[in-house]
Amino acid sequence: MAHGDPGETGIPAEPGDRVARTLGMLERERATGLLRVGDDGALHLDGGAVTRAESRHAPGPRDLTGALGGPDPELPALLALFDAAYFLLGSGAEPVFTDGPPPAQGPARRITAATLVHERRRRRTLLHSAWPYDDVDAAPVEPVRRVRRQRVILTGLQAEILLNADGRRTPGELARDLGRTAFACLLAVRGLAAAALLRTRPHDPAHDPAPGSAAGALAPPGPPGPPLPAEPPAGWAPADHDLLARLRAALVELG
Repeated sequence: MAHGDPGETGIPAEPGDRVARTLGMLERERATGLLRVGDDGALHLDGGAVTRAESRHAPGPRDLTGALGGPDPELPALLALFDAAYFLLGSGAEPVFTDGPPPAQGPARRITAATLVHERRRRRTLLHSAWPYDDVDAAPVEPVRRVRRQRVILTGLQAEILLNADGRRTPGELARDLGRTAFACLLAVRGLAAAALLRTRPHDPAHDPAPGSAAGALAPPGPPGPPLPAEPPAGWAPADHDLLARLRAALVELG
């Protein structure tokens, strides 16, 4: 069985929210299988819950292990899952679900659709607050040759990015090389752009993108669809706020 045709599912085929709405439907159906999002990646479901996610824009768990000094063996997999889900939920590709057995792996955290949507919304807001222009997300990171400020305060990750940027690698490529999440590198790069420490193209403040726009994807997702509702639709399982708090603490530590 495959889902993806809005005529079959009743889900509006709007870029920017179709993946989330498909996840909510599959959660209610307690589906098990693979939800492919074009060439961007896939989400693994077991009984309606997301247990794994991979995106071509985000590092995998093995890439993140070296940057995590804590004893929590579950954290790299969780960070990688949410990192990948951030980009998959923002994709304009058509999601297609295929029934199948759950992936062969050990015990996995079961993530609700609402938890992923809640965290993606928060991350989009953070990115927009740091620097509202998403063109730096996919461009090679190129530090300026002369700093025009007397004093600059950097996070550890921002310092790493400036030290390793060569004008050729994008934030996503630097994330893999540094063993960091793609989102953490995007946020750090946007902060560097706001501090005028990176070469950026000119922008007209009169045409700043709105906070609810589709800013924040490594690859252009196509025309933005309508924003997701403030609360998940009725029938969705609730967000896991304890897990979200744990992830946010880990992201702060990594950044």
